[in-house]
Amino acid sequence: MGVKDTITVKYMQRNEIFADAFNFYVYGGRQVIDPDSLEELDTREVGVPYGSPEDVEQPVQRIRDVIKSVTAMTDKKTAFLVLAAENQSYVHYAMAVRNMVYDALQYAKQVEKAVASHKKAGDYKGSDSDEYLSGFMRDDRLMPVATLVIYFGPKAWDGPKSIHEMFEYDDEEMLAVVPDYKINLIAPEALSDDDFDKFNTSLKEVLTFIKYSGDADKLEDAVNSDEGFRHLGRTEVDVLNVCVNASLTMGESEVELNVCQAIQTLNQRAEEKGRIENLIQNIRNLMESMGWTAEETMNNLKVSESDRKTIALRF
Repeated sequence: MGVKDTITVKYMQRNEIFADAFNFYVYGGRQVIDPDSLEELDTREVGVPYGSPEDVEQPVQRIRDVIKSVTAMTDKKTAFLVLAAENQSYVHYAMAVRNMVYDALQYAKQVEKAVASHKKAGDYKGSDSDEYLSGFMRDDRLMPVATLVIYFGPKAWDGPKSIHEMFEYDDEEMLAVVPDYKINLIAPEALSDDDFDKFNTSLKEVLTFIKYSGDADKLEDAVNSDEGFRHLGRTEVDVLNVCVNASLTMGESEVELNVCQAIQTLNQRAEEKGRIENLIQNIRNLMESMGWTAEETMNNLKVSESDRKTIALRF
């Protein structure tokens, strides 16, 4: 796992961030999924459908980024769901296939678990031959699996968002019987200001910063208008630094960062660097045209002692 993956996974593993992403995408920001109802699951998806592990030479295995179970209430009934987040720092042009495999392996795992449970309990007595041969009983049920892709890149997601989009084949009648599989995607570039207001955690600030990271003026406006940017945590700063090269720095003892001040400091440093580079170019031009030494040129330009120390190694 690369540095970007490690840092974004650490961020999305936090229950409040994970729940916020799904509450935004599924419920438009309503607080339906309670972070306290989430439980971490094994990220390894091992598929051994229609047989036991000893019957399969090489079971299919994939590693999820983050996967959690959730207990929710629907119509006064308890419902169990499996939710997964896949973090992307780049556009994955086969994401629909990748997620389809992940979800299929999760369903296969649930089937195998049910089959193993029946075998252990020996409760096939009274079942019909179809149930016995299937191993999966008529009244058995699966937990729904939903995978949400969180894209931590600033550019537009221009990859296919479904299996059908990946086909060249265009026979509508035939495609009507070919199951489609669509990805669920949060991409900062596609979010509006109203969308950002539907988040209830630092995911709002992280995705806002990523969206406007290529436009200094819009980024500064966004940062100055959002109080959350004055209290950004270390994990959030790490995400921004690895995903969009934000160049934000925090001291070892600091637990939060005022991004407004940090950006002002970065801008001041950039302006200072530009001023120094311009001064160095002027000195070189005069040295060439007048035949002066560097010392003579800086004396004639009345360059300050502090600037002389800064540019000394350049001559």
